[in-house]
Amino acid sequence: MTRRATLAGISVGLLLLGCSVGTRAERDPEPRTAPESTASADAAATAEAVGLLRAGTAFVNQTSFRSDVDIASQITSLSHTDNANKRVNATITAPGGTIEIRMIDDDVYLKAGQLLRGVGDQWMVLDPARVPAGFALSFAPGRNDSGGSGRLIDAIVTARADGSQIIGTIDATRIGVGNGISFRLDPGGVFPDSARRHAFRAMLDTEGRLVSFLMPEASGLPSASLRYSDFGSAVSVVRPAGAVVAPDALYPQLGMGGGG
Repeated sequence: MTRRATLAGISVGLLLLGCSVGTRAERDPEPRTAPESTASADAAATAEAVGLLRAGTAFVNQTSFRSDVDIASQITSLSHTDNANKRVNATITAPGGTIEIRMIDDDVYLKAGQLLRGVGDQWMVLDPARVPAGFALSFAPGRNDSGGSGRLIDAIVTARADGSQIIGTIDATRIGVGNGISFRLDPGGVFPDSARRHAFRAMLDTEGRLVSFLMPEASGLPSASLRYSDFGSAVSVVRPAGAVVAPDALYPQLGMGGGG
């Protein structure tokens, strides 16, 4: 049996790729483990570090920002998000093509290129009510982080802060699907036990904002990174001309592995 780590959703409060980013056999060599000092971090140190990370993502509701996600250098996303003014520009690149998303107020536009089947390569207007609930495109607090940091923080097992750096372990099986980094398996696949204590390393800037969250390749999972930057920069979004109503064939593919 093989395990496949897949990017389930990336960017803009939701997305829709299910492209494979790596395979490993069940009998792979033991993956690298987190440093002993990290694994032995006590509950108080973990709570303190998690608190710093949560405080470090408060900017999501306060200012505009850029988020970059990279999965094994095969699937990447670049998003410029301004929740206060309800603007998002996002581009997701995967083997086989690119998906673009634009959000302006309550309108959501998507151009799928060749990555989704039966929808054409023109700009489409989506009906948010038809988007799967777990991938809802929204500017609402708690659903408006194009980097998906909240799901990563929720899955932390142990952590400790060392100045502006936070290191620890994360349960990759608890990350779930949604915007940002997500992993899922082929039908019948299982995560190895080591995936429940997968190493991570995060960095805060001088203002305490989260600027990177890195997961190395290990435990049958590919390397993955999330980075934030460009805080406070203007986000300009142009409403695409000639956009058509999204066809029925689009919606079942959102968050369901529409890519190959």
